[in-house]
Amino acid sequence: MGSPESRAWAAGGMVFAASAALVMGVWQIVMGIAAVADDGFLVVGEEYLYDLDTTAWGWIHIVLGALVLLTGFLLFSGSTFARSMGIFFACLVAVDNFFFLPYYPLWSLIVIALAVFVMWSLATADSRDL
Repeated sequence: MGSPESRAWAAGGMVFAASAALVMGVWQIVMGIAAVADDGFLVVGEEYLYDLDTTAWGWIHIVLGALVLLTGFLLFSGSTFARSMGIFFACLVAVDNFFFLPYYPLWSLIVIALAVFVMWSLATADSRDL
């Protein structure tokens, strides 16, 4: 199970993960809407290997953001299914932002770090501690 201190961090992290999922979902949706509405919003150099149309990136962000937002609401229940979905979608957010690095590098790194913490806390927290 781990030490009481570790369990406290994980339980606090789980509440934080649920809150962070709500915020990440909204941010992903807003970024997606901006990309769909204005093709010039996202600009990257010509040599980027994973070059997608900005409208495609926008729709990816909108759909993923909606799923993360829904999962954030479900995480407050503490159910195992919600935790599993939270880990899955946090992983997708991290991968999405890895491919998004050339567009907004600092922002992408912050979101990746947040997603990794969310995955850790959801994987280690004991739902009985909530």
